[in-house]
Amino acid sequence: MAPGTQSGKQRNEAGRRGNAGPDADSPTAAVGTGAGDAAAVRVGAGAGAGAGFSDANVGAGADGTTTATPATDAPPVVATPAVDPVAVAKAAAPASGETVRVDSWIWSVRLVKTRSMGATACRGGHVRVNGERVKPAYAVRVGDEVRLRHADRERIVIVKRVIRKRVGPPVAAECYVDNSPPPPPREAVAPAGIRDRGTGRPTKRDRRELERLRGLGSPE
Repeated sequence: MAPGTQSGKQRNEAGRRGNAGPDADSPTAAVGTGAGDAAAVRVGAGAGAGAGFSDANVGAGADGTTTATPATDAPPVVATPAVDPVAVAKAAAPASGETVRVDSWIWSVRLVKTRSMGATACRGGHVRVNGERVKPAYAVRVGDEVRLRHADRERIVIVKRVIRKRVGPPVAAECYVDNSPPPPPREAVAPAGIRDRGTGRPTKRDRRELERLRGLGSPE
């Protein structure tokens, strides 16, 4: 047989060894396996660091897979500064020499839902300032006692601050001293002054009786 040539039996044995892969105990297999694991770890660490993971938290598991845990350094939470109701109320005060209408004031301090409701209550005689019925354009002053009958409840407040625009409930509470009686229980509220259909408009005497029933007028 010529040198450098292999017989058919030798070629078959070489082919079987190539198909079976390198022996696990051979140095070539050990070197190849180690290099592969190191490359997998390095690739996993690079991907983890780019996706928000730290290199210290990346490693290889028992089955050869890479594992990563998210970093714990979250951005700090910035607390919202508290709002000073007194400062907001001062900012809502009118300019020097400017007056505030009573219908606007009771709306600004949230005694009524809309300013038109405040004007309607004034025109209907449901708003009294210092015991007197007032028109919507009446100018309120600090120290005035405002009585309002609205939504089946009487509100009695002392003007503490005069403001010209509507504010939130915490700020509105800083603008008056509430001397209102507690609201009646829901089951105790009864409709007052219901008239039968077809009876026409109430007379002045009927209106006085309705106001007396609602607690707005003094008994005769």
